[in-house]
Amino acid sequence: MSDLSRVGVVGCGLMGAGIAEVCARGGLDVVVHEVSPGAAEAGRARITASLDRGVRRGKLSGAERDAALDLVRVTTHLTELADRDLVVEAATEDEKVKVELFAELDRIVTREDALLATNTSSLPIMKLGTATTRPQQVIGVHFFNPVPVLELVEIVPSLLMAPRTQSRAEGFITGILGKKVIRAQDRAGFVVNALLVPYLLSAIRMLESGHASAGDIDTGMVLGCAHPMGPLSLADLIGLDTFTAIAEAMYADFKDPQHAPPPLLLRMVEAGLLGRKSGRGFHDYSEKGD
Repeated sequence: MSDLSRVGVVGCGLMGAGIAEVCARGGLDVVVHEVSPGAAEAGRARITASLDRGVRRGKLSGAERDAALDLVRVTTHLTELADRDLVVEAATEDEKVKVELFAELDRIVTREDALLATNTSSLPIMKLGTATTRPQQVIGVHFFNPVPVLELVEIVPSLLMAPRTQSRAEGFITGILGKKVIRAQDRAGFVVNALLVPYLLSAIRMLESGHASAGDIDTGMVLGCAHPMGPLSLADLIGLDTFTAIAEAMYADFKDPQHAPPPLLLRMVEAGLLGRKSGRGFHDYSEKGD
């Protein structure tokens, strides 16, 4: 049985809401932080909507949904995470924001043995750890979207992390959340994105060059390679701003041209065409339901 029963989640966007949901469904006491009352209300609604979908699809009962919702509290006060055994940071993929947040969590979280975890897709765990006075208790736990559906979590230690931190985190993820763990080194992209990002960028460059249309690129990979989703649709699902941040972090780490975001991707982000979350990316989602 895991000793991590009180969980804090920082951020209640797609990833944070999903992490909060799976923790609550695991019977854990969950406090989620958002930066404003509006964002907190939207985050609570996001968790509720996801649980409602689970009921409609027969994945859980109405009673199980209600029990999970009762275990989640959303707050705008970061200090309410002080008593947490585990805090999972799921804020925007911005190094400066995350470093400052970890320094603040280090001051706020009072439990000496608490774990501070990050859901970053690409940023160095070491840099976040050294922003605290307890880098031995800082670890990467990279979930995948949608969190309630996808069973994989990448565990990423830093050079300063204690072995016990990894064993506690892995026990929590496998024993309480029922997910599968793979271990990655503290290198940008970890395992999955190190393979995925060059593939998605190649598809964007193919579209940019006029080699094929977005629809044909995605159809080719779905029907020709049995992928469940085409690369451009997947980039839209990730969010083109988030995907750009991951690619830029990998390029900064490795200086490999295959990781550099192409101009088309950068222009789309500048235009606010971010994929599913904005209603339009490489495909149009303005008239599609959930």
